[in-house]
Amino acid sequence: MDAAEIVTQTHIPEYPVRRGKVRDVYDLGDEVLLVATDRISAYDIVLPTPIPGKGVMLTRISKFWFDFFSETVAHHLIEVVDDRAPPGLEKHLAQLRGRTMRCKKVRVVPIECVVRGYLAGSGWRDYRQSGSVCGIRLPGGLKQCEKLPRPIFTPATKADEGHDENISFTEACDRVGEACMELLRDRSIELYNKAADYALTRGIIIADTKFEWGATRNGEYLLIDEVLTPDSSRFWPADAYGPGRDQESFDKQYVRNYLTTLIERGEWDKTPPGPELPPEIVANTAAKYREALRRLTGS
Repeated sequence: MDAAEIVTQTHIPEYPVRRGKVRDVYDLGDEVLLVATDRISAYDIVLPTPIPGKGVMLTRISKFWFDFFSETVAHHLIEVVDDRAPPGLEKHLAQLRGRTMRCKKVRVVPIECVVRGYLAGSGWRDYRQSGSVCGIRLPGGLKQCEKLPRPIFTPATKADEGHDENISFTEACDRVGEACMELLRDRSIELYNKAADYALTRGIIIADTKFEWGATRNGEYLLIDEVLTPDSSRFWPADAYGPGRDQESFDKQYVRNYLTTLIERGEWDKTPPGPELPPEIVANTAAKYREALRRLTGS
């Protein structure tokens, strides 16, 4: 993939834009465009080095899952912009092609709906300190990356910049309403279970993931944003899995691990700007995303 295909930021001056860590979101009125760039973030900081093709791969994986869940839950995806731009945006097709989802506009529920099937990441850190994850008491003696007796729902605050923060289910209910959170908890766990079962048939363990939801004007909740991508999930190769240690992965944990070595050597302190990524880290990260795409979608 050549440098001409790398997109780190899009420019469509005709419409208001909100830039997240990875996505540029354009407000078209009744619809939005979600453009997945090739930016990559870690430790809540957008790194200066893009991952070629990342945005296209994220978009293809999300479309796969939206199609996969289409009979289970309503979602916001209208179409992926490929060879035909939305009316009035024809001159911008080159920067939108393959990496853009045209979506229904909704009111975003400001809670990350995280489902964990395995004890990893911040969940593992919480468990070692308290025996609980986000206030959910777990059995004693669990190992790092061990499969949980059943998936747990651990909501978090939603932040485009800065840190997402794990919160209790009670606090999530206080923020957006108990009926809303009970519905989204049950739907999120249902989707996680369905996806995890499928992914295992493709040789991937989905250790955890986060879903996002939005409400329409008539009060219907739609699945929104990216879905079960290597940016929003931990994907582990099933044939290399073993509890009690870090796992190989098909996600951006590989980049985090590299940055951790810089932190341990005192070469970076987790503040902006982030460090440039070496070419081999970029190439290996892109390969991991491609392998996740290939395994999950067969393409």
